[in-house]
Amino acid sequence: MPESAAQLGAGRYVTTIEPPPGVSTSVCELATSDGATVTGVLRVPPGASSVITIMHPRQDVTHHSLVPYLLAAGYAVWTQGSRSPNNDLNLLHEQAIIDMAAGQVYLREAGFEQVVSLGHSGGGALTAFYCQQASLPAEQRLRAAPSGRPVPLADTTMPVPDGVVFLAPHPGQAALLLRVIDPSVTDEADPLSADPDLDPFNPANGFVAAPESSHYDEAFVGHYRTAQLDRIRRIDDVARSLAAESARANRAFKAGGDAADRRRALAPRLITVYRTDADLRNVDLSLDPNERPYGSLFGRRPDLTNYGLVGFGRLSTAEAWLSTWSALSSNADFVRCAPGVTVPALLLEFAGDQASFPSDIVRMRDALGAADLTVAAVAGTHFGGPIRPGAPTGTALAAERIRDWLDPRFAG
Repeated sequence: MPESAAQLGAGRYVTTIEPPPGVSTSVCELATSDGATVTGVLRVPPGASSVITIMHPRQDVTHHSLVPYLLAAGYAVWTQGSRSPNNDLNLLHEQAIIDMAAGQVYLREAGFEQVVSLGHSGGGALTAFYCQQASLPAEQRLRAAPSGRPVPLADTTMPVPDGVVFLAPHPGQAALLLRVIDPSVTDEADPLSADPDLDPFNPANGFVAAPESSHYDEAFVGHYRTAQLDRIRRIDDVARSLAAESARANRAFKAGGDAADRRRALAPRLITVYRTDADLRNVDLSLDPNERPYGSLFGRRPDLTNYGLVGFGRLSTAEAWLSTWSALSSNADFVRCAPGVTVPALLLEFAGDQASFPSDIVRMRDALGAADLTVAAVAGTHFGGPIRPGAPTGTALAAERIRDWLDPRFAG
């Protein structure tokens, strides 16, 4: 298949291939079981009886780079958003899997014989969480998000996919934040505050200026990881206090009908988290080694981007923090959910990934409940770029490996 690739920066590439002829495209708006609205795009090549779904909890995947490859292989493709695409301010994963269920129901009602869910990056943990809850009897599903907000999973029709593909899955938004959050922050209101003994970019701790790899000793790494969890715990305490305050106001309004109580319940209680691009492995390539380039998902200079606007979990409501970003509270953890994935599964690693590391893949492999489990790796970076200049894109290599796995199981 003809392919050309152009680098966009920070490991991101745009790939152009020829689309197959005769594909029909439908834009759909679906109602969820709890009354929200989600949208998706269905593309169907002639004769397709199996559909591949692509969904991410917080990103628009309408133009995911795998779409044309899957269409060319003869599979229909459903790309779907959550109720808040490209805006994770109030992202609750318990609601996101309700959103995912709406798409799964729609595709079965549309007449597809087999539905395969593909989760790339954070879509992997979302898919694992969905499969875990969908496989349970309705009465055993979660009844509330970590903040205590009720979620009607028991009243939601949740078809189990016929198969799943996990492409470069990281361990979940919360587990990911735990590894990238900067524990040297001493004042949550001051983005420049830093404890020098925990500063990952302090040469005294082993940091070496880019592009040379840093060298952190085992004692510092252990101290750093413990301090990261401590910072998560401190933010958790704040989030739980704010969520409880909102819940008390809501109960008071229901009891007395006072508009002032309703205003207190509705007022956003936002949590700002500074400096979340500080995974030691992005600058010390000897830690959990693979073929990744120096740098993070956000840039080649984490010592700078860590202080910038970008980063995971930077602004959220208290409820979203507890559901999506807290490693102590979130339900959407890949490894914890993986035993509930019992359908045929492909776990596909990018050998140069900057967010999903070899140790992650081993834990995921060991945790997945699928009897039909294939684990493989292809050369590429997290977003599907080439692992080195002039090499094939990771997307193209992944597409070939995915097609080889799909065809014996799901080809029409």
